[in-house]
Amino acid sequence: QADLQQKKEPAQEDSDLDRKRRETEALLQSIGISPEPPLVPTPMSPSSKSVSTPSDAGSQDSGDLGPIGRTLQWDTDPSVLQLQSDSELGRRLHKLGVSKITQVDFLPREVVSYSKETQTPLATHQSEEDEDDEEMVEPKAQDDLEMENQDQKQEMKEAPPRELTEEEKQQVLHSEEFLIFFDRTIRVIERALAEDSDIFFDYSGRDVEEKDGDVQAGANLSFNRQFYDEHWSKHRVVTCMDWSLQYPELMVASYNNNEDAPHEPDGVALVWNMKFKKTTPEYVFHCQSSVMSVCFARFHPNLVVGGTYSGQIVLWDNRSHRRTPVQRTPLSAAAHTHPVYCVNVVGTQNAHNLITVSTDGKMCSWSLDMLSTPQESMELVYNKSKPVAVTGMAFPTGDVNNFVVGSEEGTVYTACRHGSKAGIGEIFEGHQGPVTGINCHMAVGPIDFSHLFVTSSFDWTVKLWTTKVRKLSWDVMDNADYVYDVMWSPVHPALFACVDGMGRLDLWNLNNDTEVPTASVTIEGASALNRVRWAQAGKEVAVGDSEGRIWIYDVGEVLI
Repeated sequence: QADLQQKKEPAQEDSDLDRKRRETEALLQSIGISPEPPLVPTPMSPSSKSVSTPSDAGSQDSGDLGPIGRTLQWDTDPSVLQLQSDSELGRRLHKLGVSKITQVDFLPREVVSYSKETQTPLATHQSEEDEDDEEMVEPKAQDDLEMENQDQKQEMKEAPPRELTEEEKQQVLHSEEFLIFFDRTIRVIERALAEDSDIFFDYSGRDVEEKDGDVQAGANLSFNRQFYDEHWSKHRVVTCMDWSLQYPELMVASYNNNEDAPHEPDGVALVWNMKFKKTTPEYVFHCQSSVMSVCFARFHPNLVVGGTYSGQIVLWDNRSHRRTPVQRTPLSAAAHTHPVYCVNVVGTQNAHNLITVSTDGKMCSWSLDMLSTPQESMELVYNKSKPVAVTGMAFPTGDVNNFVVGSEEGTVYTACRHGSKAGIGEIFEGHQGPVTGINCHMAVGPIDFSHLFVTSSFDWTVKLWTTKVRKLSWDVMDNADYVYDVMWSPVHPALFACVDGMGRLDLWNLNNDTEVPTASVTIEGASALNRVRWAQAGKEVAVGDSEGRIWIYDVGEVLI
């Protein structure tokens, strides 16, 4: 009875093991995984197989395997099978069978690394186990990355940069990319170095009251600054000036030849900047003939037009890295062959022309896109027999057809470009010497004064004319030297400025006095003043002298 009880207990335990195995196989099949055949054969209970002793079973199995024997021993627990020869068992169980393959795709694990500079959170969709693994991996990866960065930095410190050869240096210095960078950078740095703001400036005017001389005339004229370049301006005469319409702080000035430097270009045009306190020009342009007249091309802020002593019209472009002209007119009978003292761009944005007049009386109309041949040309002749040697030209405000010109013999003429009366019209006689400057009224207001114009001459006078009547309207005889230039204020209808050979700048306000100038200043050095130009806002007036210097004066509020 005891033996029977012992046999029932292993049988009951074995049936429990089979039941658990079947449950496990059913669970695997429910999720799509077929159970594989067991590598170890299911042990049979002694009750379900033929009664045999362990030794008989071992001898039977050894008989199946051949000469290599294997002994199976049953433990007291029938579910545990001890193998004495695992290699022989594996050799016996190598059987092939059809199995069901289930393919499962797992997303690759995202590796998150952080640098020292920024920490950007990244959203990851991973299981808790993967996140736990990452927490263990990330510190190591970050440490490795830091070590690599330190090694790279150390290598960079240890390895000095290779020095370029002389040929490589020259290649870099002459490359277009470096020239563009250098040209732009030196302007910026120069502006920054030249700025010098006065933090003690008193806006109440107490400082002005304590000063004397020209500055005390803060209500009228006060010196602002001077433009002069030791290389390009020295021993040259300022022949013409013009302010930019698009950039009011820019002014261009033309210069004639420097007799002490025969190898330098004869003609020079410098663009100065009022906005910054630097002492060098913004742009330097030059050509092989003295520049007698210059102007910014209206509607083309990058272009500068110059009239030369040889008769050529030259065109500079500040977008080009060349200082020489990008276009020029030919020296032929179709264009000018005499000095050009008059250049002016007239018209509108969509229809404008460059008008030039030379001292032989030839007037040409050009398109800025093509300077090879003039679009129109006309000989300015009075009474069909007397050529007019033009020294100055001016267009009334808003007019592109009618204009006035001054001549070498001191006569002033009206003229028009088109129509039945094209050419020279009326004549105004009054000056006893060559006309040096001529300018039409520019201030726009409720009353039209565009018919008024002023002229200056070698006869020490400034005269006021009107195109409505052929007679002198007013005469200024206060000067004691040649009056070289005159110009109306662009904002004040009764104010104009003139300069003479004694270095004196006079401002005349005809509403206040017609006998004595309202404001007057004499520059240092007693150099002759050749040209005067008002800024567009009427708050500054620029004068150029015979030594190549340009003086900028601020005009007081009383005169604006």
